[in-house]
Amino acid sequence: MSNYVDALHREDFVPRISAAQRRSDFVNAAVEVIATYGIEGATTRRIADQAQANLAMLHYCYDSKEELFADVYEYVAGRYRDVIKDSEPHSDLADTARQILRGAMEFYLESPSFAAATLELISWARRQHGDRGIAVYDQALESVRAALRGAAADHPVEPETIDQIAYVIATLADGFAMNWLTYGDRSAATEQMAIAESVLQSWLVVRVGSTSGTV
Repeated sequence: MSNYVDALHREDFVPRISAAQRRSDFVNAAVEVIATYGIEGATTRRIADQAQANLAMLHYCYDSKEELFADVYEYVAGRYRDVIKDSEPHSDLADTARQILRGAMEFYLESPSFAAATLELISWARRQHGDRGIAVYDQALESVRAALRGAAADHPVEPETIDQIAYVIATLADGFAMNWLTYGDRSAATEQMAIAESVLQSWLVVRVGSTSGTV
């Protein structure tokens, strides 16, 4: 107990940081550690070290690693929502679909740790918790579908078509992420982004027709 109190006291010698900020730091640190060491290697010690905090502070903010990982899942889902929101041009369905795909691939390209951690988290969650792994993916897909529905408001399309476009975007983005993480070749990845966009564009022309001058 004295070691725990001493460790907390040592935190007093650094500028005061709110508990909310500390929790955010630990979540971001967990993403980096999971990307590097996988779920099994994501110990609380490594996460605390990555966050440049002591272990006692992590346990002060989180009662268990399970509780910390719950926040990590919410962070992952939130980042996908942000990427999709930032990618929406609100012009038409086809352009919105392309921009979402481009935004997702650019985010993966610039955030390889996030991409690696996300794939690891979803795979692990499906093995351990079932529904949680599905929920993370479902939330990301629903964000895509919502953006597509908004873009198609003036020219409504069938819900099945929205589902299909969201699926194609997810498949292309996930395939891009896997290739980028496997080879780490930025030049090749940039070319593959263009290929993925052309595949989506060709599919959109066949499935929904030309909805803008750029298709």
